[in-house]
Amino acid sequence: MKEELKGRVAIVTGAGSARGIGIATAKIFAREGATVVLSDIDSAGVSASLKVLQDLGCPNLGITADLSSKPDVDNLFSKTVATFGRVDILVNNAGITQSVLTAAMSEAEWDCMVRVNLRSQFLCTRAAIPLMSKQKWGRIVCLSSMAGRGGPSFGAAHYAATKAGIIGFAQYVAREVAADGITVNVVAPGGIDTDMLRGKVRWDGKTQEELRANRSQNIPMKRMGAAEEVAEVIAFLSSDRSSFVTGVVVDINGGLHMC
Repeated sequence: MKEELKGRVAIVTGAGSARGIGIATAKIFAREGATVVLSDIDSAGVSASLKVLQDLGCPNLGITADLSSKPDVDNLFSKTVATFGRVDILVNNAGITQSVLTAAMSEAEWDCMVRVNLRSQFLCTRAAIPLMSKQKWGRIVCLSSMAGRGGPSFGAAHYAATKAGIIGFAQYVAREVAADGITVNVVAPGGIDTDMLRGKVRWDGKTQEELRANRSQNIPMKRMGAAEEVAEVIAFLSSDRSSFVTGVVVDINGGLHMC
């Protein structure tokens, strides 16, 4: 790809992690000529990610937001439109994970997972649709997980439920908006070496180093994936080259889970 997103305005959520899929996607969007709006609940992370884009010479905007909050989502989209005049691409990347057995899981833990992982994607997608429909062009990419496809996971039942819900949600929306020139697709990564994975300790007491070593051994490619490898797929799904692709789920897991 060479500046295939030139003139496009993209919102990337969950972009506050230095080793995350969000900032990796933002950097590739910058390479492809897009204007990038970053959002995350972590204000310090947003500032650090903005510095990365500024160093790349990418027009950008950073907005700290709790994307499970409708007022915060409304503010994100209104500020984006006020600054850049449009929204062409939405990458629903914000999310959390947790390792906890179902019998030990609290209702608060369940509700928090649903609010952050699933409600945020609904609110952002709903805000994007009228803007994209008006211009008869849009790309929405929703981040799910191998866990949402029935594969192994470092998360738990509530995490898997939200990631499966994202797939159902995105595929239904894809049918609703297809006639308006909007595509909605899902990326389902697994075994990606991000800060989220590095920060996990599982209920069985395994450390992050043990988890990464075990995951690498179980992956047919015998290595972890990089955030940039996921971001390249997101960039394709956000471009004109994917104009007849909608409602699909792209698995990116090195062969760890196939369905």
